[in-house]
Amino acid sequence: MRSLVIRPDPSLRATAPVSAAVTADRLIAAGVAGLGLASAVMLARAAGDWRFAVGFLVGFAAISAIAVLAARGGFGRTEQRAVPRPDPALLRAALDATEEPAAITDRSGRLIAANAAYIDRFGAAAMPPALPGLDLHAETIAAAGRAAWQEGSAAVELGATRISLGVTRAGVGQDHLLWRIGDGRGEGRTDALRLIGGGFGERLGRAGLMAALIDERGRVLVSNRVFAMRATGTPGAAITGRDFAACLAQDDAGALRFLRDEESADPLRMLHIPLDDGELAAGAAAMLLFDEPAGPEVAAEGTLPDDLYGLLGMLPLGLALIDRDGRFLYENDAFRVAAGVGDKDRPIYPGDLVVKEDKAAVADAVRRFAASKSSAGPIGRGPMLSGDIAVRLLARPDEPVSLTVASARGLGEASVILSLKDSAEEGRLQRQVAQATKMQAVGQLAGGVAHDFNNILTAVLGHCDLILMRHTPGDSDYDDIQQIRHNANRAAGLTRQLLAFSRQQTLRPQVLQLPDVVSEVSNLLRRLLGDSMKLVINHGRALGSVRADPGQLEQVIVNLAVNARDAMPDGGTLTIRTYAVGAREVRKLGADVLPVGDYSAISVTDTGSGIPPDVLPKIFEPFFTTKDVGKGTGLGLSTVYGIVKQSGGFIFANSKIGRGTSFVLYLPVSQGEAGEAAVPPPKQAPQELWGTGRILVVEDEDMVRSVAERALTRQGYQVRTASNGEEALEILAQLAADEGGETFDLLISDVMMPAMDGPTMVEHARKRFPDLPILFMSGYAEEQLRKSINLDNVAFLAKPFSVQQLAEAARDALARHARTDAK
Repeated sequence: MRSLVIRPDPSLRATAPVSAAVTADRLIAAGVAGLGLASAVMLARAAGDWRFAVGFLVGFAAISAIAVLAARGGFGRTEQRAVPRPDPALLRAALDATEEPAAITDRSGRLIAANAAYIDRFGAAAMPPALPGLDLHAETIAAAGRAAWQEGSAAVELGATRISLGVTRAGVGQDHLLWRIGDGRGEGRTDALRLIGGGFGERLGRAGLMAALIDERGRVLVSNRVFAMRATGTPGAAITGRDFAACLAQDDAGALRFLRDEESADPLRMLHIPLDDGELAAGAAAMLLFDEPAGPEVAAEGTLPDDLYGLLGMLPLGLALIDRDGRFLYENDAFRVAAGVGDKDRPIYPGDLVVKEDKAAVADAVRRFAASKSSAGPIGRGPMLSGDIAVRLLARPDEPVSLTVASARGLGEASVILSLKDSAEEGRLQRQVAQATKMQAVGQLAGGVAHDFNNILTAVLGHCDLILMRHTPGDSDYDDIQQIRHNANRAAGLTRQLLAFSRQQTLRPQVLQLPDVVSEVSNLLRRLLGDSMKLVINHGRALGSVRADPGQLEQVIVNLAVNARDAMPDGGTLTIRTYAVGAREVRKLGADVLPVGDYSAISVTDTGSGIPPDVLPKIFEPFFTTKDVGKGTGLGLSTVYGIVKQSGGFIFANSKIGRGTSFVLYLPVSQGEAGEAAVPPPKQAPQELWGTGRILVVEDEDMVRSVAERALTRQGYQVRTASNGEEALEILAQLAADEGGETFDLLISDVMMPAMDGPTMVEHARKRFPDLPILFMSGYAEEQLRKSINLDNVAFLAKPFSVQQLAEAARDALARHARTDAK
């Protein structure tokens, strides 16, 4: 966009009033000076000392200066100069230099000037924010204007319309606003825009072809320079935003010419190409025009120039021409690729491309648009001569595609134009997005179910522990209680799998080496595989350390090995390999989802039956299994996927029917020291769980709250309970009032509670008791909670927990607080 500089004309300044004012000031100053001098002489004669006269003159001069300044309107006032009023015609001529709609308004919102694109789109009287077609965004436009007055400029996007609005404060006195409205569909947004507005459009112009892209309202979005010059008669003229139909005229014989051409000029042939690329609104089209020196007789002869076929072959759009009998005249390469046909099996009719159920719809559409060719009115005044139908191709019957049918005009025997877009890649991306969305939704559901289920299991395990305290081995009920406890622990393992899939389980990451993890689990794998299968383990060199939970990583390897064993019922070989993958090798892989970096990898490869291609994309879905009923839960691979992703890694599966399956895990190399590994703490003698102190338990689940109260009371603590955060704050305030500011020694709270959750309640409590130790209970991952909870001196206890685990967590929290106070 060209910059516009407007300078005021010095000849327009009001010089005469300024000169008169200066003359008057000089006369007044001379009179005042004479009066002061005469008074000083008289004072000196009367006093006999000239020093009195000098002091009088200094004071008189100061008082006179102050009086003159006050009479002129105060100190520091600058000279006001007249500013010339802007010339609307000059401003409009300058604004026409830009192709996008632009306008200038004054401080009162009055429209001063606008360019042709603005007037053509919104009208000569339209003023922001009330722009026709943008009424829904009037408030946003008004807010942008206010921001420009305050900040100097503002830029906004008007919702999903992709229209951009820029407002700039301008003018000599900064008392005008310059508005620029970008259509959001300018050059570079689509392939057609880049072709027509770029170098390809210039090559078309040198070949005598005029090209323009119009939107659904018939406005020109972009054109090559040949079209702009023929339509306006001015080289380099801006034509964006103008009405395409207004540039053309049609005589009684149907010949098409530019409006500014003479009647003796050669007629035009026009090719109308409907566009549907997802970025332009329905009805947008590319218009190609060229001169036809032979006159209308050529159209009557039914011939078509060879260079037009060459042009269709160069375009990236799938295009085909159909004659009056419904047969193919021409198809470009893009159309054949999109339709899935080769050069040898070229179809005769458009219906030959689609499945049997869609043949009638395609034939009817071709016949209808071919008939509309002869009855269509002048360009831009008749109905829209194009439409889309959804069909299924014989080459891809499972993927509906959009076939655009439009009537052809001035193309000889061609009666209908077909446009077909190869949407296979687009469909694949849409399925991937749908799959990712579904997996995310299932993960959120699984996490919520696991959280609620953990509350139930906490109560079951807690009551089992409390009952076992009153029974000894050998009692009649002891074995039954142990069986209940065992089943509850199995259910807890199932919830851990759900949390692993939803990436919400609690991990204990350590810096470790992958060969060490494989070695730890190798003996278990040999027992799982049996004698009929061979286990081969290979370790690479120079593997970087990774940061992961060793227990969870072992579970990943075991799950993959169990699946491999089930895929090899007649025996086979399971190969586990660890190796380093550098950044250069990652680039060679070309995987879009694998960021470039250094990784340590584990591959688990079997020689089993393989996974069918239609099943392979579903293997990580929860509850999906190909095993017989009762032989699998469908959570094995989904658990593997969740653990790997929560550890910051990536997993890929490759399989061939009859040749086996390979799973490859990529874990990023840890930034710590290569030899830095977690050393297990030395075993210590069991510590006493008995304790003293006051504990407040806050839990909205009655059964969990009851178990916690009874368990802590048995350990010697004084326990009070609250069912929600508001009640807990009241208890804290009441105890402080009764005990002179004292509070509880420990606050144990659930994280997720209705009304007021645990972290919010703790924030209010810490304002009065900043040193109050906190123990949070939750069924979600500790890592996720610590990221969302910005509190110090807090501990976490994962649900479900036993009575002993609760007592140990309370003891450790109190001991940690005591050590902090001692420091």
